Amino acid sequence: MKRQIIQIDESKCNGCGLCIPNCPEGALQVIDGKVRLISDLFCDGLGACIGHCPEGAITIEEREAEAYDENKVMKNIIPQGKNVIIAHLRHLMEHGEKEYLQKALDTLKEENIMIPEERYNGCPGTKSINLSENNAENNREPDTGPVRSELINWPVQMHLISPRAPYFKGKDVLLSADCAAYSLGDFHRRYLKGKSLIIACPKLDTGQEIYLEKLTALIDMAKINTLTVMTMEVPCCNGLLNLAQRAVAGAEGKIPLKWIVVSVGGEVLKEEWV
Repeated sequence: MKRQIIQIDESKCNGCGLCIPNCPEGALQVIDGKVRLISDLFCDGLGACIGHCPEGAITIEEREAEAYDENKVMKNIIPQGKNVIIAHLRHLMEHGEKEYLQKALDTLKEENIMIPEERYNGCPGTKSINLSENNAENNREPDTGPVRSELINWPVQMHLISPRAPYFKGKDVLLSADCAAYSLGDFHRRYLKGKSLIIACPKLDTGQEIYLEKLTALIDMAKINTLTVMTMEVPCCNGLLNLAQRAVAGAEGKIPLKWIVVSVGGEVLKEEWV
């Protein structure tokens, strides 16, 4: 059958194995110094391993592959303990794979293993949360009238920006996860003011090697002053910081790198130079 499945570029893979703990399905192993996909039937094609590869060696392709078998995957996972089981169930929940999730739960039931739903349905990335009560004070109209936009460049999406654009030259740059501005009420005044903006999604955007090239060019060609990466608290968002760190490490020029983490409720959880 033809389906989505991961692909590993051996020329980029350094065999570090950082992707393996993030594949509870057991589809990956380090063999002869490279990470290998050991069985098509263990890979669900959802890409939990992608954001943890520092070399960008893992992508998703569509090809002929053996059908994914949730029952066999669960039987492979069960001996690894409850924490790995929970990680797998949460992975399926995050991607809306209800059919696979039910099959996994059925297999656990056959093995007399009970996992409470709250243990795997707690990821802030997909959990339904009503924020209206917590943010009731912020729902009123501003007392001082319309708030001025601090956006100084267009376009802002990473695939569309050009590192040669004059509004990047020598500037402080904010690389923000798509969702951050919607969560952070004071985004423009507190964080965007005086900075050129780029937005991206490390989980859903394709062609992220292009992102790496553009970030490196911003450092070496545009000679940007600083780079601030703003991510959401959800784990998949860390891939954006990973891209920025790779760009800074691979560029000829050296710039300060700041990391800001925003909660789904609009609070700044972390702000530090990295």
